Amino acid sequence: MPDVTKTATKDVSTEPTDAAAPIPADASKPEKTRSLWGDAWADLRRSWIFIVSSLLILFLLFVTFFPGWFTGANPISGDLAKHYIQKPKLGDIGSADWLGYDAQGRSVYARLIYGTRASVAVGFGTTIAVTIVGGLIGMLAGYFGGVLDSILSRLTDVFFGIPFLLGTMVVLNSFTDRTTWVVIGALAFFGWTQIARVMRGAVITTKQADYVHAAKALGASTTRIMFRHILPNTLAPVIVVATISLGVYIGAEATLSYLGLGLEGVSWGNDISDGGNSIRVAKWIMLYPSIMLSITVLAFIMLGEAVRNALDPKMR
Repeated sequence: MPDVTKTATKDVSTEPTDAAAPIPADASKPEKTRSLWGDAWADLRRSWIFIVSSLLILFLLFVTFFPGWFTGANPISGDLAKHYIQKPKLGDIGSADWLGYDAQGRSVYARLIYGTRASVAVGFGTTIAVTIVGGLIGMLAGYFGGVLDSILSRLTDVFFGIPFLLGTMVVLNSFTDRTTWVVIGALAFFGWTQIARVMRGAVITTKQADYVHAAKALGASTTRIMFRHILPNTLAPVIVVATISLGVYIGAEATLSYLGLGLEGVSWGNDISDGGNSIRVAKWIMLYPSIMLSITVLAFIMLGEAVRNALDPKMR
């Protein structure tokens, strides 16, 4: 009689088990989770708005830093024998007479190229200034609260109630020499309020997080908590507002220059103002800087919208 016990034992021992199954190489590695900035960058790379606006801004920055690569003409000196001469020819691209000359015989193309530097400098300088000032005021008001919050909030309301362009015009009218730094200071003096409000709301929300309470329990200083734990987690809405405002400040500089209260050098606003006086006989003097200004402002606003859609979870 065959031994049933040995046979069953042999059959069971030869059956494959799950423990002997091969383990995939990637199964032991934990899946990496992306941060907010990682998710935002992944979304931005798939956004055509971000790609187009970034390419335009990179081109503008390249023109700003290397204007001599695009034209060799002097944007200030002119020849009265060439006033109101227009020769728009494709074969003359890059030459001084490609887009014609203004009333003083100055190259419109050269002034268009060198005017990029003034607009971009004012836009970036004002944005950096309002971000630092408004961000610091909003952080102090939101973190400490109480009497300091009330004082800073009322101060913000006072400046927020002053019309932006009107207040800037009053300040600039008191200066005889309106350089780039003077215009940046005047725009920043009335433009920090929106950043301050956004930063204050973000800090009030962030300071209630558990990691902030844990840092306080461990004895971290106030400065370390504000700049190491709170600031990195409140930058997203500030960056969105600052990016959109950059285009607004460029448009504001052109408006002030058009009214005769902006920059005194080469500027798109000054060229638009000069072209408005001779629009019936030389339309191109006003046309080209207007197009360039519109494209620049639109590029920064598109970039801000793309960043907002990527950083705002409600827009996903």
